[in-house]
Amino acid sequence: MTLPLYWVDAFASKPFTGNPAAVVPLDQWLDKEVMQKIAFENGLAETAFFVPSGVDRYHLRWFTPSVEVDLCGHATLASAHVLFNVLRIVDDRVTFDSRSGPLVVMRAGESLELDFPALETNAETCPEMVSSVIEALGATAVWIGRTPYDFLALVENAHAVRTLRPDMLKVAELGGRGIIVTAPGVDGAHFVSRFFAPQAGVPEDPVTGSAHCALVPFWAARLGGTTFLARQLSARGGELACTLAGSRVRLAGTSFLYMEAKIHV
Repeated sequence: MTLPLYWVDAFASKPFTGNPAAVVPLDQWLDKEVMQKIAFENGLAETAFFVPSGVDRYHLRWFTPSVEVDLCGHATLASAHVLFNVLRIVDDRVTFDSRSGPLVVMRAGESLELDFPALETNAETCPEMVSSVIEALGATAVWIGRTPYDFLALVENAHAVRTLRPDMLKVAELGGRGIIVTAPGVDGAHFVSRFFAPQAGVPEDPVTGSAHCALVPFWAARLGGTTFLARQLSARGGELACTLAGSRVRLAGTSFLYMEAKIHV
């Protein structure tokens, strides 16, 4: 079987930045085991697969090299990029049905905008777990909480985020999907972050849309307002224009097609 594959840099200001994702359009689903093997072979943080389910509507699934996940922002953006710019769907919006419900992506000028669920973060109340998170990070945290998927650690400043060197084995032992580390922003950004998920096969994710589903309401409660510029301080780097809209979060960014290929399975 021969399948198309598209490599897209998502939430990228230019090529070779942002978060690369592989996108594999399908006419019908492959076995989950085969999709997982393709994701492992690709070696990217996420590989997205979608099948048509209606007019400008698709079922969408995401795989890291080791697991299928419930929510992924950058691979959703990459999938929409392929539909709008390669497969040339006519409408200015597309709906993806997913494990996290319907997810809409819209054209927004040169950017694409995701409409995702806002995620609540609650304080971690177990002292032993707080200590384990701090030990895994190797840095002092101002506050530790949990989202539905991840731990969230607030640290003092952007420099602490940028220079963080977590112990990946200890991060993986914490359970959950991963750890979001965040601080007030610098250089025009309202807040900054990094994201580590070795337990999901992604030691550090370059730009993480799903983490911002929690970060946007988290910082809205602290900063006030509803619109923010967020910057992820990974080596590749990435920026997201974020809006809190009630129970939803809108995340906008640009993307670039890096490669078109065929895979044989």
